[in-house]
Amino acid sequence: MAKDCSFDIVSEYDKQEVVNAVEQVKKELASRFDFKNSKSTVELEEGKAITITTEDEMKLRNINDILQSKFSKRNLSLKILDPQKVENALGGNVRQVVNLKKGLTQELAKKITNDIKNTKLKVQASIQGEQIRVSGKSRDDLQAVIQVIRQNEDNYNTPLQFTNYR
Repeated sequence: MAKDCSFDIVSEYDKQEVVNAVEQVKKELASRFDFKNSKSTVELEEGKAITITTEDEMKLRNINDILQSKFSKRNLSLKILDPQKVENALGGNVRQVVNLKKGLTQELAKKITNDIKNTKLKVQASIQGEQIRVSGKSRDDLQAVIQVIRQNEDNYNTPLQFTNYR
């Protein structure tokens, strides 16, 4: 095989699934007894963050649990959720912004490429913006790289997908 094979390592999520999960959380808040007559809201802001506003921190924890369960049921990784500090809002309410992580940071991309180079396989890994392109002559080597990355995925604290395998 003279032609190089390659694949990309990315960190993405399905935006429509996030929208569906947030809508399910809103429906559950409207129907649950412990949230009746509470001023609890969950808003999705341009697919980049989720803002939760409610009366107290106990309800905030409950809403976070509901959000995580809806994400799990829709096969969305909980690693994309990046909860920020709880802040006080108007009217004695509390607010928490949960950012949605997308793309690989430069530090994480460097760490992954170093892990690939440490495998001593005959592949090349190059950082291209928020993704990593791995190429090599042997498909078996590329499969071995995917296995190594999957085994170390807990160390990266970011969900990883493998795309454009050719």
